[in-house]
Amino acid sequence: FKAQMEFARQTILINELFAEFQKKNPVSDAEVKAEYDKVKAQAASSGGTEYRARHILVEKEEEANKLIASIKGGAKFEDVAKKNSKDTGSAEKGGDLDFAKPDAYVPEFGKAMTALKKGEMSAPVKSQFGYHIIKLEDTREAKFPDFAEVKPQVVQRLEQQKITQYQETLRK
Repeated sequence: FKAQMEFARQTILINELFAEFQKKNPVSDAEVKAEYDKVKAQAASSGGTEYRARHILVEKEEEANKLIASIKGGAKFEDVAKKNSKDTGSAEKGGDLDFAKPDAYVPEFGKAMTALKKGEMSAPVKSQFGYHIIKLEDTREAKFPDFAEVKPQVVQRLEQQKITQYQETLRK
């Protein structure tokens, strides 16, 4: 009991110490803007194309080839995805994956998707999940969120960094 009380006392003191540090070392607007600009510049340099694709995921290549044949024969990609895709998250939406950068997917998928032109459909693409049939719907330049949209997250991130640095200083 005494050990638990002592632990609770120390925890309260440590929390107060960090709260006091945060009060005395607030994150300035200039720091927030500088961090935002730094992240924005990094995002711009990493390429800015996003791809909107649909996909159908199945287990076997033969199954993928049959579905491709039925789509080429006039079946709608969306309907085939709803009925056959084992990716439950996107199947309900006709295989729609919305806009994302290629590195948001497994490498095989991202590479195959970027090789397509708008409206084109891929041959079966093997990944760790099975075989994908990918249809590229659209591409666009990635839009970086406005400063006002992400300011609270940037502030929180910088506050956390300051507290972590303070903890390291205390440890040393």
